[in-house]
Amino acid sequence: MKAYVLIKIRSGEVKNVVHSLRKLPNVVEANMTFGPYDAVAVVETADVAKLGAITASEIQPIPGVEQTLTCLAVDV
Repeated sequence: MKAYVLIKIRSGEVKNVVHSLRKLPNVVEANMTFGPYDAVAVVETADVAKLGAITASEIQPIPGVEQTLTCLAVDV
């Protein structure tokens, strides 16, 4: 399963957060963005439960992360 995690980051912390995201094992890509969110992480996991655990225990605790929005990718 693939998900896009949109992340709002405290001012001045974007670079550090993106570097931290790239070190996480289930994050396949992480980039700074322009717009309402400051970064996006592409996360791949086996199931929704694992995705929730990664978001709550690995992404949200990163210093500087203020808010996340997880969007599940769906094939059509």
